[in-house]
Amino acid sequence: MSEMFDAVDALVASRSPLPTAQERKRLRTAHGLTLDDVAGALKVRRATVSAWESTKKPTEPRGPEREAYARLLTQLAELYPAPVPATFTGTPAPAEAPALSTGPASDAAAMTASENTQASPAPAPVAPAAAPRPARTTRTSPTSRRPGAKKAAPAGSSAVGADPRFENGPLAVVDVEDGKVLAYCTGGLVLDVPAKSIPALVDWTLREAKLGQPKLAGPGKDADPLLVLTEAALERYGLPTALTEEERLAGRLPEGHKVIKQLTRAEWKLTKRGFGPWARIYRPATGSERACVQLCIPSWHALDTRHWDTAGQLPPAELARVLGVYASRVMTPRGSTAVTGLELMTALHPATRASAPDADGKRHSEHNPGGLGKDPVDPAPCEAPDGHPVLKDLPRFHVRGPAEKLFEEAYDWARPMTDAEGTTLQHLVGIDVNMAFAAGANGLMVGLGAPTHVTNPAFDPKLPGSWLVDLSHVDLSKVKVGKEWVELDGSLLPSPFTPKGERPEGPAWYATPTVAYAQELGYEVRPTEAYVRYENGRYLDGWYNRLRDAYLATMADLGVDADLAPADFLAAMDGYKARDPELAIVVSAVKATVKGGLGKLRERPRGEGWRPGEPWRALSRPTWRPDIRAAVISRTRINLHRKIVRHAAFTGQYPIAILSDCVVYAANGESPLDFLPYREGKPLPGGFKLGINPGLVKHEGTQSVVWGEEVRDRFNAPELNLARYIKDGTVTDVDNGE
Repeated sequence: MSEMFDAVDALVASRSPLPTAQERKRLRTAHGLTLDDVAGALKVRRATVSAWESTKKPTEPRGPEREAYARLLTQLAELYPAPVPATFTGTPAPAEAPALSTGPASDAAAMTASENTQASPAPAPVAPAAAPRPARTTRTSPTSRRPGAKKAAPAGSSAVGADPRFENGPLAVVDVEDGKVLAYCTGGLVLDVPAKSIPALVDWTLREAKLGQPKLAGPGKDADPLLVLTEAALERYGLPTALTEEERLAGRLPEGHKVIKQLTRAEWKLTKRGFGPWARIYRPATGSERACVQLCIPSWHALDTRHWDTAGQLPPAELARVLGVYASRVMTPRGSTAVTGLELMTALHPATRASAPDADGKRHSEHNPGGLGKDPVDPAPCEAPDGHPVLKDLPRFHVRGPAEKLFEEAYDWARPMTDAEGTTLQHLVGIDVNMAFAAGANGLMVGLGAPTHVTNPAFDPKLPGSWLVDLSHVDLSKVKVGKEWVELDGSLLPSPFTPKGERPEGPAWYATPTVAYAQELGYEVRPTEAYVRYENGRYLDGWYNRLRDAYLATMADLGVDADLAPADFLAAMDGYKARDPELAIVVSAVKATVKGGLGKLRERPRGEGWRPGEPWRALSRPTWRPDIRAAVISRTRINLHRKIVRHAAFTGQYPIAILSDCVVYAANGESPLDFLPYREGKPLPGGFKLGINPGLVKHEGTQSVVWGEEVRDRFNAPELNLARYIKDGTVTDVDNGE
């Protein structure tokens, strides 16, 4: 009987989740054991034990070694319990990685920003804690012989209301270990994969893997399962681990590749982009059932390092963790962060919906109110980029000026320092607006349909459109701030009407938020022409809310809560990425989703043999809407200028440089608190406020005034934009002083 009990104990130990790698090391060192001691007891190599404790790429013990190792750790944990984590108070968190929820961002994190995007604080969604990451558990697929354990719920998530069709999460990272194909899912779950070819892998995913994600909106569609293939998986399934130069330029494998032939024989199809870094394999839908699987191939550069950092080099379990958090809080990736940002708009506001039943009880597809519709619309001529078909009658080399072309872009402005700034102040302090373009989209009325051309219109600040109006008479030396007129030094302020901050010289095309701001400053506006959109709505609100909640919840996991006092917030932001580098990747990807998604609204030709005057592929999308992009950028730039004006009126301080959402001021101290006018912990109403919410600001970087002058002298550029280099002070090259 004792032997039977011992066998049961061994069976339980061999399937028990192990603590994190860092906790394993803590327990060993707490008992004074060396790596050699543990290796000798378990009859493994020293390097093996070291790999089990590696915080970068930990491996998991198997077989009898796991049983013995689990027993050792259990006994040590009884002797040396983990210390209770201290409450975060604004100082950097300990090295122990916080538990990471793979559930959606908490509703408690949701906040509605005001028209000035000064969002009020929200409760922190998740407090950072030293709980371990989800331990790896293994579940048997119906065709596998490996015994499995029940899936553990991810830390901080709830299984209540989970869709049983997608009980294993939205995605899996497929890898090969010891000759076995494994699918690493979210929450630490690992599935056996019996498939021996790509067609079989697709079939297994749809029939047995239970991967996918429920739709984000009522009329929408469920997300297709995503498989991420490691290099080992690529080799197993007959795919190259890297694309050739020719394949990379084409963005896909050649049509004659053996794997594509396998898919064709199995009656699977590929989308027009072919078998590339983000491949979609499908069969035509039958009724409401979809049969589609998406592949992501990191070694083919599917995960752009500018947005996903080192995610493509992470071990399978860690990569599943990163992508799983992003999928649950944003959506399952559909391609690059830009593509996903655009797809998120459609997922939240589908173009069509099912109608009410007709007399025969049948439903039909109809327009979904608040959506963009299923058919693309042409832009107004002023909104169209050069080469668009609506401009095909223009002379070939005609250069459109401000009176012909809408040019709403982010700031790139700088000015020389005054004598007083250069001699009495010692530091240049940069502040950066959090999720600035997302905040600019919040509550914004945008056009949903085609534009209507009108002449000599009365300006309506609530009507989305593009307006031809002369704003050269607006004098920044005397403007309205609220209901009062104030006098400023207009020579030290950028114009709010041009990206370079230059005062306009005559009529020009502007989006509605820009013209409305001229009125707000106290000046009359008389448009002579406009393209307005009478069908309009707050199309981007749901998109903003989803991305805001994802950002706030993830930053809260990193120890940066929405309700921190200014000094505590600055302390919490110091080194926040090091607390959990994987989670910091998610933050980067969320921010890139905002900017990239807005950029896709005005996507330009990407090769394709395009010639000016001809349509390009992106124009076939209902979401190709340069007017919406222009409106968001206009409002973002105006929001920033409004804060700058209020700050100048209250403090007499003026910016040195502005680049997009970063503003640089000269100050006596190194911290934003040395020049932001806080009184009893409260910021200037309508001005800059420190905080993590979209529209609020964080510290971007500090350099000395001497550094700024030396850099400008070195490149003989008195108006060099120092905001571009304020973060780390590195200036490697300057193009004509820009």
